[in-house]
Amino acid sequence: MRDTLPLLVKTDFPALRRARLATLQANLGYRCNQSCLHCHVAAGPARTEEMSWETMSLLLRFADRQRLSSLDLTGGAPELNPHFRRLVAAARAMALHVIDRCNLTILNEPGQGDLAGFLAANAVEVVASLPCYLEENVDRQRGDGVFESSLAGLRKLNALGYGLPDSGLNLNLVFNPVGASLAPNQQELEAAYKEQLATRYGIVFNRLLTLTNMPIKRFGSQLVSKNEFHDYMRLLKGAHRDDNLPGVMCRTLISVSWQGHVHDCDFHQMLDLPLGDRHAPIHLSALLDHEFENRPIRVADHCYGCTAGQGSSCGGALASTQPVSLEAP
Repeated sequence: MRDTLPLLVKTDFPALRRARLATLQANLGYRCNQSCLHCHVAAGPARTEEMSWETMSLLLRFADRQRLSSLDLTGGAPELNPHFRRLVAAARAMALHVIDRCNLTILNEPGQGDLAGFLAANAVEVVASLPCYLEENVDRQRGDGVFESSLAGLRKLNALGYGLPDSGLNLNLVFNPVGASLAPNQQELEAAYKEQLATRYGIVFNRLLTLTNMPIKRFGSQLVSKNEFHDYMRLLKGAHRDDNLPGVMCRTLISVSWQGHVHDCDFHQMLDLPLGDRHAPIHLSALLDHEFENRPIRVADHCYGCTAGQGSSCGGALASTQPVSLEAP
């Protein structure tokens, strides 16, 4: 895999400072039942890295000390960590809002038959990857059979009330482009997703979140191999909008690796870029009482992926003014 970090470190991206911290995002490990081509984590079935319960306990202590509102769990497939359910139950007991970034197919894996029910019982928000409402597009990006398995997962969630009005069980889908392009307008694409999934498959959900593919890890390596890296960076920089800067996710979120090291965002974590203006990794245990507000945020060229066009964050688009066709993504 080709390393794109040397191409990203030198940057003219605008300086950023952190607002009040609200969300702790934690990567529970790189093991996954899928090996997606766009994955910026390079996760897969053969990966063995996973967060220990000791580090998870530290997440809860940190969230309490910092008076955070949300715990955002990622992977790999975070549900494959053997302590996932224990962590979710403990976080919910603390009244933390818990987000599970789920690939949907995990709900059908051996030993996970009751996973959907567990998520519903704990009112966990599910943010689920579904890069298109057409089978051929999903399977091209994620592998044969992934679309059908994803639909099966969605049906399980819908049957429990996820995505239904007034159920209190939020089901949000995630779209990211198949290749080196910006995502379409989120609001219009959401309308198309809702119509197509309801009409074709009887599936409902709450919101669609559109994300930009970051030029790092697997996707970045592909861009370099195809001699498309610099063209993609020109696309991101040419579409940069200053009015997206106040809403970028790193202003209210920090990212914690499976080892407990802290980064400004999930993408920085994958590039081993230390938090803020530090020159070496720092562990969450050293930051329990740290004052984050107004501290500098490290930036690099891939940050343009969060401010290009309508913007991109873990919560989807930052703006929705970009016109787009409603043709299938």
